[in-house]
Amino acid sequence: MKIEIDLPLCEGHAQCEIIAPDYFEVRDDGLAYLLKDTVEPGDVDLLNSVVQRCPTAAIRLRSTEADPQ
Repeated sequence: MKIEIDLPLCEGHAQCEIIAPDYFEVRDDGLAYLLKDTVEPGDVDLLNSVVQRCPTAAIRLRSTEADPQ
């Protein structure tokens, strides 16, 4: 899985950084940035929590598996 941030939606509330500081950092410009974009297998639940708690819905997880045809 990959993590994506829609920067135009980000308002820098820092919930992502508080919940998952190994993955996110809110910088001086007030926006969240990824420290790594690939989800470690044991962190899926943690990052689902980040997605659910982002006040502006700026963060999402995307499957990296190919879609079955």
